[in-house]
This record gives sequence, structure tokens and C-alpha cells, in this order.
Amino acid sequence: MKMQNVLKKIDELADSYIELWQEVCNIESPTAYKQGVDAACQPLLRIAKERGWDIRMCPQKNAGDAFSITINPDAAAAPVVFSGHMDTVHPVGLFGMPAVRMDEEKIYGPGVADCKGGVVAALLALDALWQCGFVRRPVKLVVQTDEETSSENSGLKTIDFMVEESKDAVAFLNAETMCGNTAVLIRKGILRYRFTVHGKAMHGSKCTEGASAICEAAHKIIELEKMKDPKGLTCNCGVISGGTTVNSVPDRCSFEVDIRFATMEECREAEVICHKIAEESTVAGCTCTLEQISLRPGMPLVDRNVALFDKMNTIYAQCGLPQLTATSRPSGSDAAYTTQAGIPTVDNVGVDGGEIHSIREFAYLDSLAASAKRLATVAWSL
Repeated sequence: MKMQNVLKKIDELADSYIELWQEVCNIESPTAYKQGVDAACQPLLRIAKERGWDIRMCPQKNAGDAFSITINPDAAAAPVVFSGHMDTVHPVGLFGMPAVRMDEEKIYGPGVADCKGGVVAALLALDALWQCGFVRRPVKLVVQTDEETSSENSGLKTIDFMVEESKDAVAFLNAETMCGNTAVLIRKGILRYRFTVHGKAMHGSKCTEGASAICEAAHKIIELEKMKDPKGLTCNCGVISGGTTVNSVPDRCSFEVDIRFATMEECREAEVICHKIAEESTVAGCTCTLEQISLRPGMPLVDRNVALFDKMNTIYAQCGLPQLTATSRPSGSDAAYTTQAGIPTVDNVGVDGGEIHSIREFAYLDSLAASAKRLATVAWSL
């Protein structure tokens, strides 16, 4: 039995998995829509059940049910783990009906790149290994369901499940979106706060005269937007929410901030700044409360991840696959948690695409098989 047989099998299965890719992306699954996330996962679980693979579920109340699929669960060698998430960011219906379209080169739709395409590629890799009789080690796919909200919906229970399922792995390969022949070894952390500003309700004509919560919130957002650092500390403020009509000033409003940081020192700096801005008032009579929504750690450059990346490139050279270039991303990732847990991790080895988190999101059709080959060869050769 040769590795080339697995690569050939991936090519044979690719068309059927492109159909699966289209199917799961047509089932829209924004994070808070549990019914949709669970429904989008069902085609994956159906295939696993048909093959008789091992399935472990992690039921959730406010998020989709996370799960793992494993081939060779009783094999003696240390496992290799693939991972990705099935939740998306856009409201149902934004992409039209059906949500997915394809041309000769690309597939377009919610989650085609981030990250349903990567999950489908990982399942294709599992299937090809299984059909070619690979039995030396457990190979596992862990599917996350609330990644886009930093696992706030599950209270980090899906993260705990992912780390527990991966604890003995010699490699954790996260199938987030690839950009060209690159992989990611550095990610920023994400800190999210909710500012709730309290003022005095009044007629709209007096909005500049009294304790306007809206005016106070605007002042705080201006100060927060100054939170920038040469190392990369940044802050993005969301929409101000509150009030019932344009003809009145509400007695309270709120907004959320998304802060990206490279180090925990930067995170602590951001925390101090946020508390200071919350405590200080520009508009007399206004007060503010501060609530931390979530905190996702960053993914620093560590030796074990670099060593795994180097091994992967050696494997790719031996198998005639393109080698990858290491890079960084300013966004957060679940790969930060496995890195934190000491598990060798490489991120962004999913399908190749772009325009993620926009209505123009796309992925290259031929990158599905290419990603599956990258994943399968690592599981085979490590």
C-alpha cells in the first residue's frame, strides 16, 4: 500500500465531495442559529455513520452540537487531528436562494472558505485514508460550532471538547482558509467587551442639553478607536444599540468592542484602557458599566509548531506536493487553544479562497482535493 494510492483515491472522490461542499454550504448556519448549524453538520455525520466510524458528540444548548469523527480509534500510534468549524457569520437569506453558486473555477457562498470547505476537505482525507486501508494511527476530525463568536455561545465548552479530543495528538491541523501555498503559525488574540452607557431619557430636541447616553457612547468610541500600537494592538467598535424612536434620547445604550492583541502584555494594556474609559465621563450625569464578553488567546510562534511545519514540508516534498510558506494572520483562531495546550499545531491548511465574512466569499474548487492531500499525507507519514 502506497501513499500515492491515497492521493489517487482523493482525486476519485473529489467530485462527490464537491457536491457535499455545496450541500452543507446551502444549509445556512450563523452561529446563533443552532438549528441551522446542527442541520449543516448532519451530512457529515451521515457519511461517518455509513462508514461505521467512531463518533463522539458534545451537545450544546445555545450553540450547534460539536463532535468528533475518528477512524482507527484503537490504533496504538499517536493520533493526528484535523479541525474546522461549521458556523458562519451572515444572517440567513443574505446570499439568496439557493445560497451557493459555482462556476468552472470557484464556489461562492456563506462558509465555502471559512470554514465549511476545510471541514469537507478533512472528511475527504479521512475517507480516502479509510478506503485505502490505512490503520496505523487514529485520525480524527473535530468539528467546532461556535468559532465565529470565540465560543461565547457554548461558554467555551466546545473549546474544552476540542482540546480534550486532541490532547495526545502529534499534530493538530486546523482547516481554516488557506491563502495560496501558505500556512499560519502566528495569530492574534481577541478581547471583546460590552460598554453599557446610562444617561437620562429626553425629547430628541434636547439631545445636546442633558445626560445623553448616545453622546457619551460616541465620546467613548472615539477614545477607544485610538487604541493602536506599533506592535499591532487594534480596536474595532460595533454599532451603538438602544432606543425606540428617532424622536427621543434613550436612557441607556450599549456597544461592543473587538480588540486584537499580539501578546498578553498588550491584552492587559487594553483591559486597563477599557476600564479607564468606562469609568471616565465626558457628558455630565452619564455612567458606564463594562462587561467582558470573551477572551481568546493569541497563537504565538513556538518551537513545536515550527517543527511540525518543517516536517510537513518534508512530507510534501517527498509526495510531490507544493511546499508551504509560514505566515501570520491578524485574526483569531481556535488553533490558539491547542497551541496553549502544548499540542503541535499548524493553522490555515483548508481550502484556498478569499473575501471571507463578505457576500463575495469564494473558494477554488480544485483546492478541496489539494487540501485533502495535504492533510492525508501528514496523517500517513508522521
